[in-house]
Amino acid sequence: MIRRGHLRGSLLFFIVMVAGTAWAELPVSPAPPGAVAYFITPQDGDRIRGPVVVRFGLKGMGVAPAGTVKDGTGHHHLLVDWDQPPVKGQPIPSDAHHRHFGNGQTETTLELPPGRHTLQLLMGDANHVPHQPPAMSERITIEVLP
Repeated sequence: MIRRGHLRGSLLFFIVMVAGTAWAELPVSPAPPGAVAYFITPQDGDRIRGPVVVRFGLKGMGVAPAGTVKDGTGHHHLLVDWDQPPVKGQPIPSDAHHRHFGNGQTETTLELPPGRHTLQLLMGDANHVPHQPPAMSERITIEVLP
C-alpha cells in the first residue's frame, strides 16, 4: 500500500526529473556557415557620452522574433560586461549582463555608468539557445564619459 505523502513526494520527484531532463536536452540550432553578428555602432575603442545607442548588424542569417522556428534565423542578445562563453544547449540568461531582443529588435539605447564597458552580440534561436557554432560578434570595449 502506498501512503499519500509518499505518492506526492514521488510525483514531485518525477515532475522535477522530467522537467530537468527536458531543459538539459534542448535542441541546438545550427548556425549557417559564416554567420556573424557585428556592431554598426558603437565601434571598438569609442569614447561616448551616454546614453549609448547600440545598433546591431547580422551577416549570413536572418532575424526572427523569439519563438519563431525557422532555419537560418535567430534574435540578438547583447552581453554587457560579460566575458564567459555561451553554454551549449542552454538558454541565454536574462539579467543585467544578458539583454534579450526577442522581438527582433536591431537597436537599443543603454544607460551605462561612466567607465570602460565591454559589449558583445550573441544570436539565440527560437528558445534563446545559442546556435552551434555560435553566431556572435567580436567583443568590443567602449568608454562611457561622465
